[in-house]
This record gives sequence, C-alpha cells and structure tokens, in this order.
Amino acid sequence: MIPAESLLTSTLRTHPRGLAVSRILAAALAAVEPGEAVRHSVRREGERLVVAGRDYDLSAYRRIAVLGMGKAGVGMAEALAERLEGHLSGGLVVTKHAPPAVSIPLTVLEGGHPLPDEHSLAAGQKILALLSSLGAEDLLWCLISGGGSSLASAPLPGVTLTDLREMTTALLSCGARVDEINTLRRHLDRIKGGGLIKLANGATVISLILSDVVGNPLEAIASGPTAPDPTTRAEAQSVIQRYSLQGKIPAVIGEVLNGAPETPKPGEAIFDRVQNVLIGSNLLAAQAALMQAEQEGFHPYLWRTDLQGEARQAAFELATYLRQARQTGLPVPPPACIVVGGETTVTLRGKGLGGRNCELALAAVTELADYPGVLLASLATDGEDGPTDAAGAVVTGETFRRAAELGLNPMTFLDRNDSYGFFAGLGDLLKPGSTGTNVNDLIFLFSY
Repeated sequence: MIPAESLLTSTLRTHPRGLAVSRILAAALAAVEPGEAVRHSVRREGERLVVAGRDYDLSAYRRIAVLGMGKAGVGMAEALAERLEGHLSGGLVVTKHAPPAVSIPLTVLEGGHPLPDEHSLAAGQKILALLSSLGAEDLLWCLISGGGSSLASAPLPGVTLTDLREMTTALLSCGARVDEINTLRRHLDRIKGGGLIKLANGATVISLILSDVVGNPLEAIASGPTAPDPTTRAEAQSVIQRYSLQGKIPAVIGEVLNGAPETPKPGEAIFDRVQNVLIGSNLLAAQAALMQAEQEGFHPYLWRTDLQGEARQAAFELATYLRQARQTGLPVPPPACIVVGGETTVTLRGKGLGGRNCELALAAVTELADYPGVLLASLATDGEDGPTDAAGAVVTGETFRRAAELGLNPMTFLDRNDSYGFFAGLGDLLKPGSTGTNVNDLIFLFSY
C-alpha cells in the first residue's frame, strides 16, 4: 500500500489542501493494488474456485501452473497463491522489479522495460518451456499487467533483440500510441497476440488482466498473449507508414511482417478453453479517487478516461478546462476535484529527462501562470513516468513565479523535453516509488 505521505511534494506540503490531495492520489493507487484485485475476482469454495461466474474444480487437473507477465505480476501471484493453497504446482513470473524473496513456489525473473533486453529474451524462452510442458489435463493461470510486452519476448525467427529495441525506440520517440506499438509487437512475437494459447497444448487457461491501455482492449494489454487478435499484418505495416518509420527501423521488421503467419483471430476454436477476466482498470482507480475526494470535502467529477494524444496539447486542453471550471463553477463548483484518465504520448525533440506525465504538467505551467485557486497533478499509476523515478508532477498558479525566481524557464525545459529537471528544481516531482500496479495515468484538476 502506498502511503499518502509518499506523494507529498514541496507544494503539497505547504498547500492548505495538500494533505487531502495526497490522500486522494493514494486512494486511486490503493484501489488497483494487484493483490486486492485478484482476491476480489477469485473466490475459493472448498475445492472449487469461482472466477467471474465460472466454477473450476481444482481436483480435476493434473497440474495447476501460474504464468505472470507484467509490472503487477508478483502482487497478483502472491494473492492467487492464497486462493490456490494446496494445489499450486509452480510457475513463472516476469516483472520489472523483483522482490528479494517470495514465499510462493514460483520463479521470479526481471525483464527489460520500456525496451526489451537480454533478460526479456531469457524470460521468453522460460515461458516457451513452461508452455511446452502443458497438456489438456492442466490448468494455467495467466496474470497479465502493463509492461508485459517488453518484459518478456520470444521474437519470430529473423528478428533480433537489436531489431526490437530499435523499433520500440523509434515508436516511442515518434509519439505512437501504446495500442499501435502493440499491434506491431503482436505480429513479431510467438507469445503475443494469442500466441500463448497456440502454444499451451490445449490446457485450460484463466487469464486475470490488469489493464494499462485506454479502453481496455484485451489484445493490447501486454500485447494480448491470451486474447484473439483482431488486427492484421497489414495494419501492423500501416503503423510504420503512418509515422514514416521506413528507413528508421530495421528492414527485417517489414520483411518478417510480410511473411509471418497471421495471429489467431476472434472465434477460433483454440480460445474455447480460455477465460479472460479484466480485474482492474483506470476507471476503477478514478472512481476510488473521486470517493476519497468527496470525503475530503471536494465536489467530485469524472470527466473522461480516454485521454490520448500529445502531452503538450492535452495540457492546453486540461488547463483551459480547469480555468473555466474555477471561473464558472461548472461542471461542479469549487472546491472541486475533476479526474481525467488515459495515456498521452511525447514526441521527442530534445535530450532531456522526463515522461509523459511530467511533460504534461510542464506544458501546463504557463497555461496556469498566476491563476488563483487551481492545482493540477499528473500521475503515472505504476509510479514510474517514462525512464525516471518520478510518477509525475504538481502544478499550481504559483509554479511559474516560483520557477522564475529560481531562473527556471518552463519553455526552455519543454523545448529539450527536460520536464524532470524542471520539477526537480522546484521539489514538485511525485515520487511514491514503484507501486506494483499499472492502469495508465490519472490527471487531477483541483479548483478551490
């Protein structure tokens, strides 16, 4: 559980509503704690488990194994092990931050993120070995969460780790959405895009999924290892064309896409013994934040959970909305807490440090300059904004003036994509540490 105090920044420590704001952010993270999400979704009744209305007789299987892929994998696996007590045969969890030790009979590996690395390939081989050992008499629990696409990889023949890294870097740098990136990944990997089910040898599969993708399309979450893939190789190639990446990514990517077999599609018989269950999402976190906001005396309002696009443009729209809410009392009067969910992108122009949440906050600084009674907080629910140890940042109408006194020009930092450096200078980075979960981002708009 992430304590509210860990979310205090320089501004929140002195702000009259700062403690309340930190408790609201902490409530959002607590609601999507992976262990709690699993316990809520899986009920044990003697030798039977009930999962989203389906009953499973634990004694009916030769072997019950667990495969976790994603940042929330360990927390999910520990909770599931409680439900499977006496029946868990073993398995594997691939995550970003492995704890020093776990008390369950599972192998825990670390993979690379946001770029796959040698550990990702090693994890992919371990997954293939686990799948090859299964048969129709077995039950496999898959625990899927954000980050799984990069953490474990089993690329198709002809695609190397260097190819994957160069492709991913190009996609991340050009502002491609996560669903677009995962469309390519699904068609270049043996595990992704329903590939895991093809390799499970007819085993029964229950997949518990914590969503980090806007709209919760199962095929996009960790690139959909247990879900049918509605996209085609042609659509994957269109992503490359859309962002003019020809010549910027290895030529072998296009060559493999041309000759690769299509991924399994909706309606195919291999999914007859698969149950995919969404157990946590951005909406759930947003709703929990709003409940806490009401307890703190704010008027709560959920604006949207489908925010996408360039972080800078999103900042302009959000700041405009916040100013108007403060001025007009609409959609709710002050004190108000308006919550927005989703995931923006950043087109890299400079060589600074930061992620989409800090960049959004930085772009909002000039939009909210000297405007009274407003506060914006942008939060990555996994606690890691891009390649940094921050989850986001906090902005008020005073941020611009404070920065000016320190000689920090927000536009200069924005030009070089150095949002982390800007907010580090102000002490307004949100640093709760790794949360062990991942359900996209939340932006909080406060008027008071």
